[in-house]
Amino acid sequence: MALHFDSEEYANRLQRLTSRMREEKLDAMLLFAQESMYWLTGYDTFGYFFFQTLVVKADGSMVLLTRSADLRQARHTSNIEKIEVWIDRVNADPTMDLKNLLSDLDLLGCRIGVEYDTHGLTGRNARLLDNQLQSFGEIVDASTLVSRLRLIKSPAEIAYVERAAALSDDALDAALPLIAAGADEAVILAALQNAVLAGGGDYAANEFVIGSGADALLCRSKSGRRRLDATDQLTIEWSGVSARYHAPMMRTALIGEPSSRHRELYSACREAMQAMEMVLRPGHTFGTVFETFARIVDERGLARHRLNTCGYSVGARFAPSWMDPQMFLMGNPQEIEPNMSLFLHTIVLDSESATAMTLGQTYLTTTDTPKALSRYGLDFIEV
Repeated sequence: MALHFDSEEYANRLQRLTSRMREEKLDAMLLFAQESMYWLTGYDTFGYFFFQTLVVKADGSMVLLTRSADLRQARHTSNIEKIEVWIDRVNADPTMDLKNLLSDLDLLGCRIGVEYDTHGLTGRNARLLDNQLQSFGEIVDASTLVSRLRLIKSPAEIAYVERAAALSDDALDAALPLIAAGADEAVILAALQNAVLAGGGDYAANEFVIGSGADALLCRSKSGRRRLDATDQLTIEWSGVSARYHAPMMRTALIGEPSSRHRELYSACREAMQAMEMVLRPGHTFGTVFETFARIVDERGLARHRLNTCGYSVGARFAPSWMDPQMFLMGNPQEIEPNMSLFLHTIVLDSESATAMTLGQTYLTTTDTPKALSRYGLDFIEV
């Protein structure tokens, strides 16, 4: 089996899950999020765009229901001992197979938690699931149960996060010498990706973001590349990845003479990042971090140019996003605890002057001061 953690680590995760299930009075969980299955068992696949689920009972027993294409994948990458296969066929309804499996597991009439909020369960399949189970038992939305357990990283997980962060730095090492007037975005992007893969890392759970000129104000990737002008701006967001664990970074680099507006926005971004570091510690919440960001940016008259979030938890994730559900946004009561890996960003985008500025890096929380995982500081990048 191609497992990244030892048996004791997986046993501890299962114990934490079943303990929480008992607190929630759940007799079973239907895991649809691929990162939940990976965290719990090591199961590693991109086959979750088809119907599959890991049934976990409160006694710790597990059964995976999947397709034949993922049978060997599950056997090779996970510690799951019992695997059932539903048959691909025209008009197949695998939720019927699941209902029969749940009946065989003596779960009729039981309270069952379901991970609805995941790309591993499409809207169509969720409707089929609800139709099959509406009279089978008490079905509960338990979408956040495992993701909250994954917030706190074990020492073994932290080692992978730190390796991912080192790969992020390596990627920036490779990209910086290429950023210059006349440079091709495609070459810079290839250097970022190559550094991660050549360093033994994985593909990231979402595409790297790169954009120059007007595209520097975009927060998502898009098709099409351009060459940098003599005076230009380049925004990049990327992540090193190790054993599916991510440690993103984000920067806006200036080519040629930076404008006074660029320097003004950078000053606001850096001040906000430093202030957020001061509250990124136990005793504060995710909401507190966002309020700190918003206060500083808004006091500088930049409220309409900022985003309504300033980061999120990161860890082991699968496409289409490396973002965990827990985000830094207004009113989020999630408490900050030690051993969380958290990506902070300050993104200020002035569409009126077509000026972009971003700063972002991953931190590990401690009992006090957070640890920045990048060897790069937050210095202004100009070439």
